[in-house]
Amino acid sequence: MNQIRIFASLLLLVSFTGISQNTNDRPNIVWIMLEDWGLDLGCYGTKGIETPVTDQLASEGERYTNAFCTSPVCSTSRSAMLTGYHQNYIGAEQHRTAKENLKPLPNDIKPMPLLLKEAGYYTALMNSNKTDANFSGDLGFMGKDWKEREEGQPFFAQITLQGTHRKWHRDSKNPIDPATIELPPYYVDTPFARRDWANGLEQMQICDREIGAILERLKKEKLEENTLIFLIGDNGRCHIRGKQFLYDPGLQVPLIIKWPGKVTPGKVNSDLVQTIDITATILDVAGVVPLESMHGKSLFKDESKNRKYIFAARDRMGDTHDAIRTIRSKKYKLIHNLMPERAWLQYSGYKEDMYPMLAEMNILNMEGKLNEAQAKFFAPTKPEFELYDLENDPHELNNLANDSYFGAIKDQLLGELYVWRKSINDQGVDQEFREGGLSSKYPTRTLEEWKIRYEAWKPWVFRKPKSKVKHPFIKLNY
Repeated sequence: MNQIRIFASLLLLVSFTGISQNTNDRPNIVWIMLEDWGLDLGCYGTKGIETPVTDQLASEGERYTNAFCTSPVCSTSRSAMLTGYHQNYIGAEQHRTAKENLKPLPNDIKPMPLLLKEAGYYTALMNSNKTDANFSGDLGFMGKDWKEREEGQPFFAQITLQGTHRKWHRDSKNPIDPATIELPPYYVDTPFARRDWANGLEQMQICDREIGAILERLKKEKLEENTLIFLIGDNGRCHIRGKQFLYDPGLQVPLIIKWPGKVTPGKVNSDLVQTIDITATILDVAGVVPLESMHGKSLFKDESKNRKYIFAARDRMGDTHDAIRTIRSKKYKLIHNLMPERAWLQYSGYKEDMYPMLAEMNILNMEGKLNEAQAKFFAPTKPEFELYDLENDPHELNNLANDSYFGAIKDQLLGELYVWRKSINDQGVDQEFREGGLSSKYPTRTLEEWKIRYEAWKPWVFRKPKSKVKHPFIKLNY
């Protein structure tokens, strides 16, 4: 019910017309953030989904096809976006750092909202109190709505749409027929898997209407002509091989920018960019220069164009220990698994309590019924290196790391990865970290235990729109 209340509140906001057009030369900035969502939108070609608002936004602005976060999970990714620096550089790389262990930012770095506040912007954290900063100190947010600003004061609003974070609601206005969707080849193609995938797409359709409410409010308040809008995801999709991992589905996010008179409508941009570039872009258009040069680069300047590589890292997820690094060009990706002795699917309470397909595929894997592409991710250990030719293998299934033909490419990428790791003061893995965390025993459950969980998932996955079904592993009704 929480998401329904949020949507209702957004619709109420549409009626607010109490503040006149901003007279400041600097633009207002609205940052709409989807939780745990990749390129599964109509304007990116996803089958089965209808996202007319987002598609229209893309037609009125610039759509990026190679945008990536710096970490495949919310708190570390958001920490990087709040500052414009890679999370390892600022000591924010461990997901869900306990509050008592949070440290201030190093090197006189200030969060972007605080810099905007100091530059005269009104900064609002709207629709959600979630910031997920893995560091201490003032973030700089001043209130919960741009209507609270002074007359003529430019504003920055960060608006998080939480619906696409797992649990997901069914879309009673436009339910999706599972026959119309398309599953990646590393998933089993079953009615259960198709329904789970379709449920996620339906939630995004709900969020699309929420985006519409935000855009309608800007229009009603006569703010849209002087407002720079960003639509992004904080990290990739919450499915197997997505969130928490450095394959493209875990890192690649939508990025759409609209700024009337400044951004060419209908443009499609294939530059390699990262979410920390958005941070640098916001400060650039606001006329703010940080004390220390940012890792992110303004998307409106040449320094962000023709980038050869993007980099990302994954470290601890709660109490689940692992460490992975990656470098990606447009053609190749090299992944360095720093803890190859551990399974990709070592125990993670989040995944096991939120991913229905994980139960079904664990059963089929233990029964020997998965094909090679599907079974790969269920191995008890990982290779130290993974190298993929993304042009010929976009689903990252054919590991070329041990193929001598690609040896020079692997060496080049690994060398660049080491240079980057040194530049961000990446500490890697010590023995305490390697041996710590939750048990790495794999498989995490017996076949019978997975079957019990699979049966528990069925009523939830196959629930009808508007029906009251209790989530099997969360003590709430949705």
